[in-house]
Amino acid sequence: MANTTNISGQLVDVWQQQIYPATISFENGKISSITRISTEQLQQQYPGAEIPYIMPGFTDSHVHIESSLLVPSEFARLAVVHGTVATVSDPHEIANVCGLPGVHYMIENGKQVPFKFNFGAPSCVPATSFETAGAALNSDDVAALLALNDIRYLSEMMNFPGVLNGDPEVMKKIAAAQAAGKPVDGHAPGLRGEEAAHYIATGISTDHECFTAEEALDKLQHGMMILIREGSAARNFEALIPLLHDYPGDIMFCSDDKHPDSLVAGHINQLCARAVAYDINLFHVLQAACVNPVVHYNLPVGLLREGDPADFILVKDLTHFQVFATYINGLQVSDGPASLIPSLPGLSAINQFHCAPIQPEDLQVSYQQQVTIPVIEALDGQLITNRLELPPLVEHHQIIPNLVNDVLKVVVVNRYHQAPPAIAWIKNFGIQNGAIASSVAHDSHNIIAVGSSDESITEAINLVIAEKGGLSCVIPANDSPTAAGSWQRSVLPLPVAGLMSLNDGYEVAATYTALDRMAKSTGSTLASPFMTLSFMALLVIPHLKLSDKGLFNGNKFQFE
Repeated sequence: MANTTNISGQLVDVWQQQIYPATISFENGKISSITRISTEQLQQQYPGAEIPYIMPGFTDSHVHIESSLLVPSEFARLAVVHGTVATVSDPHEIANVCGLPGVHYMIENGKQVPFKFNFGAPSCVPATSFETAGAALNSDDVAALLALNDIRYLSEMMNFPGVLNGDPEVMKKIAAAQAAGKPVDGHAPGLRGEEAAHYIATGISTDHECFTAEEALDKLQHGMMILIREGSAARNFEALIPLLHDYPGDIMFCSDDKHPDSLVAGHINQLCARAVAYDINLFHVLQAACVNPVVHYNLPVGLLREGDPADFILVKDLTHFQVFATYINGLQVSDGPASLIPSLPGLSAINQFHCAPIQPEDLQVSYQQQVTIPVIEALDGQLITNRLELPPLVEHHQIIPNLVNDVLKVVVVNRYHQAPPAIAWIKNFGIQNGAIASSVAHDSHNIIAVGSSDESITEAINLVIAEKGGLSCVIPANDSPTAAGSWQRSVLPLPVAGLMSLNDGYEVAATYTALDRMAKSTGSTLASPFMTLSFMALLVIPHLKLSDKGLFNGNKFQFE
C-alpha cells in the first residue's frame, strides 16, 4: 500500500481565488485529496505555532541556467529554498559553445535531482552570422530536439529580422515547433506596431525583452504574453508591473539571467513580494508566478488540484513569501533556508576552448586622425546600450582609455581559434585601476574584457585563458607600477563550457561575491559589473555592441 502524507494549513486556491483551512493528502508523488477543515481543527494541529499557507510552487518562466554559473543540479539546490519548483530553461548559452551535446548535458544533469527543469530547443545558434560561435544548430537539428519529450518549446526567436523577412531556416524552425504542438518564445526588443503584429502572427507567443510599458501593452494587445523580467543585469519590473492589474492571464515572471549571489538572496518569491507591495491583487500575482507558465508551456507541474503532482510550498505569509518548506512530487526538498538536495559527486565537464595568451601589444589602437570615435554607452540594469560619438584621447599616436571621462577599452577575444582581438570603446563601467574579463559573453561566449590599461586587460584575459573559461579581475598590487608580477589576481574557473562551475553552489556564490567586490574596488559603480559586461557582445540587443569580428550596429544590423 502507498504511504499517504497529510499536511494542513491555510490553502491558497488560485483557481477559486479563495484562502481556507484545508488538509492536502498525497501519495506516490500526486495529490490524492484536498479536504476543507475548520479553523479550530487547523489550530489544534499547530498549537502555539505559526500556521503556514499552502500554495503552488513558483516557476521561472524564462531563465538561462548557465548564467547562474552553476550546472542545473546546483541551480536547483539554491532555487528550492525560495519556493521555486520549476523553470522554463533556454540552454542556448551552452548550445552556442558545445552544440547538441551541450543541450543534452543540461538535460541529463537536471534529471539527477528532484526539480522540474523544462528545457527548450535553442532557435538561434549562433545568434547572428556576425560573430564566431562554437557550434551551429540548423532547422533539422532543432526539429530533432523538438521531437524529444524533454524539450518543451522553441526557445527565444532572437532573429526577429529573419522572422519579418521570412528567412527559410527561421520559418522552418517555427514550423517544426508548431508541428510538435509546442510554444515558440519570442525576443523582439523595441518591436512595435505592424512589425510586432507580423512577428506575433507567425506564432511567436511570448516576449521577455520589453523595457517600457508602452511596448509591452502594444504586444499584449496583439495577443502576446509578456514576461516581466528581473535578473542580475536586466531589470524591467518597475516599468512593467502596473500591467498586471489588467492582464493577469497574460503575464509571467522571469529572471532571464541570474548570478549565483542573486540566486542565494532570492528568486521569483522576491517578485511576488514586490508585486504585493505595489498593491497588485494577490491572486493576479500568483497567477503570473505559478499558474500562467504551467498552463502556457503545458508543464508537468502541479498547481494544488486533486490528481496534480504534489508540487507546493509552505510559506509564512502572503506578503513576504518566506518559505518554510518546498515539495516536489511529494518529496520535501527544502526545510526553511536549508536545501535538502545534495550536491552530486563526480560530475564531468564539457567544453570547447582553443586560444593562446595575448600580449599588451595586441591591444594597441593606432590614431588615424579621427575627430570622434564610436563609443558603447552601457546602461546599468539594461541590456540595451546607446551609441555615442566622443573625441579620442591620444598618446604617442595611440588611442588610450580616458579615465577622466570614463571611456575605457573593451576587448573581445575569439576563444574557438586564434584571431586578432576585436577592440572598441565603452562608457559607464567606471573602472579607474584594473580590469575584469569573462568567458560568459552572450551569446557566442568568446572572452570579453574591459579595463583601464592594456596591461590590466591582458592580465585579466590571460587568467581566463589559463582556466579555459572563467571570470577574472586584476588590480595593481599596492599601487605599484603595472609591470609583470605586480597584480592582485582573482579568478573563478568555469570548466563547463566556460560558463559553469562544478563546485557547490553556495561556495560559487561566495567566490563570485568576493570577485564582484574586487571588481567594484576598481571604481566600477555598476550593480553587477560582470553581468553587464557579459551582454556587451550581445548583438541582437540594440544599439551598439562588440563581437569578436568587430563593432556592430544593432539598429542597422551590420558592422560599423
